[in-house]
Order: sequence, then structure tokens, then C-alpha cells
Amino acid sequence: MLTITKHLGGNDSAATVRIELPFDLRTRSRQLAKLSTGEEVGLHLERGLVLRGGDRLLADDGRIVEIVAANEEVSTVTCDDPWRLARASYHLGNRHVPVQIGAGWLRFRHDHVLDDMLRGQGFDVIVEEAPFEPEGGAYGGGHGHG
Repeated sequence: MLTITKHLGGNDSAATVRIELPFDLRTRSRQLAKLSTGEEVGLHLERGLVLRGGDRLLADDGRIVEIVAANEEVSTVTCDDPWRLARASYHLGNRHVPVQIGAGWLRFRHDHVLDDMLRGQGFDVIVEEAPFEPEGGAYGGGHGHG
């Protein structure tokens, strides 16, 4: 079986194959996955590493593998007022909910209780299928947003 032990980061190396994973699986350092070709691969990466969409890995046969953030069921909050959006972020963070932050929006794993809480505060919340890339946290080496 093909194995992958080296993380190349989010560089521009030309990838020849891809692995599509939801966020929960992108936080595991040891797992079996399937390449876009259907080939099974064993990931044996540094513990604590969180893979992000666009990251590249080096397989033991020399292939460059691109990580793709799979679509997941998420709730997306939109608001034109940055102060109100900061308030929504506070309430989610106070509940230790991983949150992805974009320009004018927040995203978290779908939870109808949290959706109702935010709607009760006057926010628009939609449930959709989208990639989930939450912030790394104060000590998690956050990432940039495009």
C-alpha cells in the first residue's frame, strides 16, 4: 500500500492526484484514505498537524498529493454589520464551536440549536454543503483566508 509521511504545506508543487477529506478527517495524523484514482493510501503524518485545502503531501512513490476540503453540512451566518458579526462569533466561541471566518460571514458545523440561537438574535442563517476550514485557534497557528 502507498504511504504518505511528508507534509509539504500549501506550496505550488504540481499535484498529480488528490485526497478529498472533511475537516474531522483532516485533523487525524494516522488513517487510511483513498486517492482520486481510487487507490488506498495510508497517511502517517506528524501528530497535531491539521491539513488544509490546498496543502500538498509527498507520497513514498514520489507523487505529489493535493488535499481537497470536502463539502460538509454547515451553517453559514451572513451579516453586513461587522459589530453584529463579531457578536455572533463571540457567542459561538463561548460555546467552543470551531468557526470559519470570512468577509461578512461565519461558518460552523450545522447544529440546529446554534442556528436557532443566532436566528433569535436576528441573524440570517442558511444550511448548505460547503468546505469547512475553521480557524486554528489562538495556539493552533491560524491560517489565511483568500
